[in-house]
Amino acid sequence: MSRFRIATILASLSCTLFFTFGQPARADELQDINKLYKQGQNDKALERLESYLTSRPKDAQGPKIAQGRFLKGLILAEQGKNAEAIQIFTRLTEEYPELPEPYNNLAVLYASQGQYDKARHALEMAISTHPSYATAHENLGDIYAKMASQAYDKALQLDKGNVAAQTKLALVKELFSAGGKANRAPTKTTSPAAAPAAAPATTPAIPEAIKPAPSPAPSIVQPVPAPAPAPAKPAPEPKAAPATEQVSKSDTEAAVLKTLNGWANAWSSKNVGAYLSYYAKDFKVPGGSRASWEKERKNRISRPKSIHVGIESPRVTLSDASHASITFKQSYKSDALQTITTKTIVLVKAGDKWLIQQERIGR
Repeated sequence: MSRFRIATILASLSCTLFFTFGQPARADELQDINKLYKQGQNDKALERLESYLTSRPKDAQGPKIAQGRFLKGLILAEQGKNAEAIQIFTRLTEEYPELPEPYNNLAVLYASQGQYDKARHALEMAISTHPSYATAHENLGDIYAKMASQAYDKALQLDKGNVAAQTKLALVKELFSAGGKANRAPTKTTSPAAAPAAAPATTPAIPEAIKPAPSPAPSIVQPVPAPAPAPAKPAPEPKAAPATEQVSKSDTEAAVLKTLNGWANAWSSKNVGAYLSYYAKDFKVPGGSRASWEKERKNRISRPKSIHVGIESPRVTLSDASHASITFKQSYKSDALQTITTKTIVLVKAGDKWLIQQERIGR
């Protein structure tokens, strides 16, 4: 489990529950328990935490209760009681599906048991909840590397002379070697109990690309004066594009923007049927089947009491008469969650309608 980063702070929990219950969490007692946890006194911390949780009604809700349960899951995970920790984080994902940290920690626990498919699914859920959650993106990359290692190993079992598979397997193993970052300890930050009301997870760090060495500046050569040329005939002015072509492009962009706004309005009005009608039959589902994706979208749209989706600064790019893409800033606000995300949507024309063929975070 040392390779994967477990979330030790519920960064968005205080914020989410502030919207839900109208007041921030007071966590003085949880802060004391968290200090014991950070000092490595897990048994004592767990004993006090059990007393803290059991002294409240079983159906009690609120920031302090949820944060206490999250902290209990962390302690149980460190004690190697993975089954109990998984049970706690699973319940948190069910009760607070808008939070990414419980999904992430579930993935770490599943990965420690070699259940990489389950880990992958949990991380995809974390990312769909918060596309800018850097820890989940990094862990998902590690999961893919682990699964690739297993696939290359299987290929070599079937064909020991497969040089390409040997090379790729060696590269993956090097990534997880003792010399790399693979063996870093899980990152620990502010405990969930001490976390102030905060915004959702920050934008993931983007690895700096390798920059090419700058080319030498070209030498400046003074031109040799040339004889004055004979007066040339003025070049003909370029012909303007036919008015019909300009109108056609403008109309197409307007139609694409109308589709985008209609999609956002259907989402905001929680009209699931209208929302799903904006997606093409060959829409690239982000993991899983179309049916499971639609079911998940129905749940996510139906669950909040209110939703508002805003579109800012849309930029339309037309590939041809039947393919377009829009990059825009999407603001999402519900009674439980607020996010701002840069998104790109790829559309295809089907008959007289534009339909969404692909969605991706970023440009």
